[in-house]
Amino acid sequence: MQAALQEAKIVPKVQVTNVAGAGGTIGLAQFINSSKGDPTKLIVGGYVMVGAIIANKSPVSLADVTPIARLTGEYDAIVVPKASPIKTMKDLVDMLKADPGKVSWAGGSAGGVDHIAVGLIAKAVGVDPTKINYVAFSGGGEALAAVLGSKVTAGVSGLSEFEGQIKSGDLRLIAMTGGTSSADKPTLKSQGVNVEVQNWRMVAAPAGITAAQTADLTSTIEAMVKSEPWKKTLASTGWDDTFLSGDAFKSYLASETAATTQVLKDLGIAK
Repeated sequence: MQAALQEAKIVPKVQVTNVAGAGGTIGLAQFINSSKGDPTKLIVGGYVMVGAIIANKSPVSLADVTPIARLTGEYDAIVVPKASPIKTMKDLVDMLKADPGKVSWAGGSAGGVDHIAVGLIAKAVGVDPTKINYVAFSGGGEALAAVLGSKVTAGVSGLSEFEGQIKSGDLRLIAMTGGTSSADKPTLKSQGVNVEVQNWRMVAAPAGITAAQTADLTSTIEAMVKSEPWKKTLASTGWDDTFLSGDAFKSYLASETAATTQVLKDLGIAK
């Protein structure tokens, strides 16, 4: 966003502050507490944050910000080390059904999209989601190292996290959590597992801004989404353009929060 907004000359300068921890909820709390009513401040989050808010019982939520737009989406990839005997999703499902605890999954933060994907897979194939052995890592690099080192059975993350190692042959791509199925990127559904889940990302403004300021920010983001620098970014990262704004995005956010709450209940994370 920073590069696209500046390169397309939509705004003269963008400053980025990264705040790690707890699936983005630490940064969310800081943003809410320090930026109320300030239309020059934005926060980037997404599906991971929705799950983290619920899983971490966060005192703040996305109800405390002004949603502007959904921007991108990316399907997860499920991979195994090259030496793994697992060749297909059926092989992995058979192992999961035989003993869920013996199949370890490396992915992002607890309650995030990777964890949700594994829970949905377990439920779809008749395995109790509370029995899965999910190992949460704070960063994609750590999860990647665990898979490459055969410390876990499988890894789950955005395709961009694993793509280099898939191309080099160090990892074997077993399935994508959605999209168009192909010989080299088979989806879960094409292999008989009725699950589709996409990690989407959004941008929001603080609470307390005016309707006019909200409209102005939305126009700015719309201009960015249409810009050539942004289109090049989507192409280079493999992200899907899932732009959605206004009341449609607010409704989508509410439905995703409700659905995620149910999934996390199935996982034994939420009550």
